[in-house]
Amino acid sequence: MSTTLCFDFGNTRLKCGIFRGRDFLEEYVLPDDSEATVLSLIQKYKADKSILSSVISHSPAIENLLAEHTHFHKLGHTSKLPLTTPVGKPETIGADRLAICAAAVDIFPQGHNLAIGLGTCITYNYVNNRHEFLGGSISPGMNMRFRAMHEQTALLPLIKAEAGFPLVGYDTKTNLLSGVILGMAKEIDGIIDAYALKYSNFNVLLTGGDMGFFVPHLKNKIFADPNLIYKGLYAISEYNNR
Repeated sequence: MSTTLCFDFGNTRLKCGIFRGRDFLEEYVLPDDSEATVLSLIQKYKADKSILSSVISHSPAIENLLAEHTHFHKLGHTSKLPLTTPVGKPETIGADRLAICAAAVDIFPQGHNLAIGLGTCITYNYVNNRHEFLGGSISPGMNMRFRAMHEQTALLPLIKAEAGFPLVGYDTKTNLLSGVILGMAKEIDGIIDAYALKYSNFNVLLTGGDMGFFVPHLKNKIFADPNLIYKGLYAISEYNNR
């Protein structure tokens, strides 16, 4: 059974999802994008295939390394995808968005899908049942909102997300938690409701490292999977290795 390394280089973290066949094994957070780090993963898991999704300027040498040791694919606008992108300037679509759309199509191939990624930014991505990515929207993510309030005011502190805060904050910290996390939850529900007015029946998929803070506060039914981007990368890797 083959092993696939699915690298996701985002604005905040460098990560890799490891698959044995179609089964997701685990996530590994890379300390850096050096050749030594990547080679150690290849050797540890005896990888046969690899795919890289990157929204940063990573070391170009690792692409040569992955191509030398595995069947390698770099995700980009020229990749073969299990969906089409009939939108303006498809070359500008983020690799992370393509990956979660591919996962949505792989998991719910017969339906319309709204895939929501919670990362540095929130991305809303709509794919119809003909597997056409129609676009969506982008808004600031959780940590970006916390940081913006701290950096653009004189007195508000920079805080980290926590669960268990009240609706009515009783100090500065709980006011910020309530405003950002509940505000984002209402935004997500509101966007889902707006799509429901335009498109009647569709699946809602939610993913991202911040997902756990919002799921308890959402009223809409969702399919939550923290590993959705890896599953999409795996599907794209398979699609390009046929």
